[in-house]
Amino acid sequence: MIEARCHCGKLKLDVKTAPEWVGSCNCSICRRTGGLWAYYPPVEVRCDEASKASSKYVWGDRTLTLHFCGNCGCVTHWTPADPAYDRMGVNARMMPDVNLDEIEVRPIDGASF
Repeated sequence: MIEARCHCGKLKLDVKTAPEWVGSCNCSICRRTGGLWAYYPPVEVRCDEASKASSKYVWGDRTLTLHFCGNCGCVTHWTPADPAYDRMGVNARMMPDVNLDEIEVRPIDGASF
């Protein structure tokens, strides 16, 4: 089990496997937060109760909700606005046991959407 957690530890998510690759998006919010996104079906991500009550931010075309810790400010994950969309992003930078230097980083051109 791989745990993703914010800096203060208030928000925690668990996934079964480390990502094989992560996405580095250049949209306006991802450029600012520096997230490296590992993608999972929402049913494969276990969120603790505090994570379900995370602070949220929705912008632009309103297709996803960005979740962050209201205490330390770390962006932990995003969820789709449409529940039929079977993918969410977990910020791999919040996975302390994953060596990001060993994972492929794929650029995502979110700025053009």
